[in-house]
Amino acid sequence: MKTKITELFGIKYPIILPGMSWISVPELVAAVCNAGGIGYLATGPLSPEKTRKAIRRIRELTDKPFGVGATLLMPGAYENAMVAIEEKVPVLNISLGKGENLIKKVHEYNGKVITTVTTVGHALAAEKAGADALQVTGYEAAAHGSQITTLVLIPAIVDAVKIPVVAIGGIADGRGMAAAMALGAEGVGMGTRLSITKESPVHDLSMKKQLECGIEDTIYSNRFDALYCRVLKTPSAEKAIKQGRNLTKGLAASFAIAKSLDLSWMKLATSILSGSKSEKSEKPKGSRPETSSGKKQKKSFISKMFKGPEMGMNLAHMAQAYVAIQKATENGDLEKGVYLSGQVQGIIHDILTVAEVINRTVEEFIKIQKDMAKKID
Repeated sequence: MKTKITELFGIKYPIILPGMSWISVPELVAAVCNAGGIGYLATGPLSPEKTRKAIRRIRELTDKPFGVGATLLMPGAYENAMVAIEEKVPVLNISLGKGENLIKKVHEYNGKVITTVTTVGHALAAEKAGADALQVTGYEAAAHGSQITTLVLIPAIVDAVKIPVVAIGGIADGRGMAAAMALGAEGVGMGTRLSITKESPVHDLSMKKQLECGIEDTIYSNRFDALYCRVLKTPSAEKAIKQGRNLTKGLAASFAIAKSLDLSWMKLATSILSGSKSEKSEKPKGSRPETSSGKKQKKSFISKMFKGPEMGMNLAHMAQAYVAIQKATENGDLEKGVYLSGQVQGIIHDILTVAEVINRTVEEFIKIQKDMAKKID
C-alpha cells in the first residue's frame, strides 16, 4: 500500500499500534513492525533506563521502523522522550503537550513526530509546532478519546490541516480502515484489536472478558482518571467511576508509580509539579481556536484541570487509576482493577497472531475498495 503515512514512516501498511501502557511492550511493538505496520513503545510506566533497554530490545527483534510514545503531562515523560531522541528512534509520538523543543530535536536527525490530538484546535497547534503527522483519537477509542466520534472528527481535522492524519477509534478490521480512508485519513490505529492477539502481553482473563463483551459494554467518563476515558464495563470500573476522586488512595498509589519509575516519592512529586507548570506554559495557542462562525471554543479542559487547587486532586486521581489499570492489564484482576477497552471489542471475535490481524485487515480493505469500484461502474 502507498499512503502519505507509509511514505513518511517507511512502512508497508498504514497500520499503527498506539503506545498503550503495559501493552505496547517491545515484543508486541516488534511483531507489528515485522508484519508491515508500525508500533509505538509505551513509556508511561518506564524509567529512562528501562526506556533505553526497551528501545534496544525492539532493535534486537526487528530492523523495521518503530516509534516511542511520550505523554508529556505525565511524570518522567520528557526524560523518556529525550532517551528516545538520544537513541534516534525513527518516530516519536507525543501527546498531552505541545513539545516544540522535542520536535526540533527529532528533526535534527531526520526522525518524524506524530502528535496525538482530540480536537481541531489542538490539531492546528500541533501542526504549527512542527509535527509531521497527527494521530486523531475519536470517541470510540479505548482510554483518552475525543468527545466527538471518529466519523465526524477525522474529516473535520483533515479539512483543517495540511499534514497527514491517522484515525484511531472504532477501527478493528478492513471495513473500519476503508471508512477511515474515505474520511481522508492516511493511516489507522488499532489499539484494542492488536491488544487481543497472541503476541499481546494482556492477561488472558482480561482478553477473554473483552471477547465476551459487546459494543455497549464500555464506560466513557471523566471520573476514572480525571480525563475523559473509556474503560471496560465491569463492577470494579463502575465502582471506581461512582467513587471518583479519592485523595488518600491517590496518594497511596503514587508510591507505586514512584517505584515503577525508579524515583523517590519526593522526586516524583517535584516532577509532577514541574510538568504541570510546563503544560501551562506550553499551552497550545490553538486551545481556544476560532470556529467557522468566528466564535471561540471553551478553554482547554486539560489546561483547566491542572491549574490551582484542582491540580493536586486530579493528579492523585490519575495515580489511583494508574494502579487499577496495571492490575487489570498485567494480572487480569477485574475485581479490583480497571481495563481500558474500545467499543470495537464487540466486533472482535478471535485471538489471532499480529500478522494474521494485519494481513486480514489489508485483504478486507482491498476487497472493499474493489467492491466499491464495481458499484460506481
